Amino acid sequence: MTSLRLLAAMLCVASISAFAPAALAQSGGAAKPAETQKPAAAAPADATAKEGQKKIDEIAEASRVLTGPAGNPECVWLGRRVVSLLWRDDLDTAFRHLDLYDRFGCPSAHIQATFRCIVRQGNIDPKAPETLNGRVHACWLNPGLPPAPAAASAEPNPAASEGTTVR
Repeated sequence: MTSLRLLAAMLCVASISAFAPAALAQSGGAAKPAETQKPAAAAPADATAKEGQKKIDEIAEASRVLTGPAGNPECVWLGRRVVSLLWRDDLDTAFRHLDLYDRFGCPSAHIQATFRCIVRQGNIDPKAPETLNGRVHACWLNPGLPPAPAAASAEPNPAASEGTTVR
């Protein structure tokens, strides 16, 4: 048992030392003076940082608003992913996430209520600024949201009212 651990540790050290020179060579190391090095692309890093902070803020908001296990960070993160995957018909992945959700002791009734809320809201218009993640977050915080108002109810089709189908 001890020899297996020693072998595993040696393999880890060997792989790290094998890849370290390549990583240093790609970064440029100390070959260039600090003044001539180009600054790292700040825009993608800033966007990623803002997106990460937004996710953290949403989880913190859910922890403040929800009582019980549904407000736990791991339940919020996994639960919102499960609902999003269910909406996108990725059932295999959703069920694997749901198994993890259950193992953390998160309430499965909250998943059901949130998904019901998403379905009652209707289809998501791809041209609308609201995204699936935004709707999932809103429904996670308040699964009892009223259904979205129907988009400009069109005039009834006279052919449909007569019992015939339009082709």
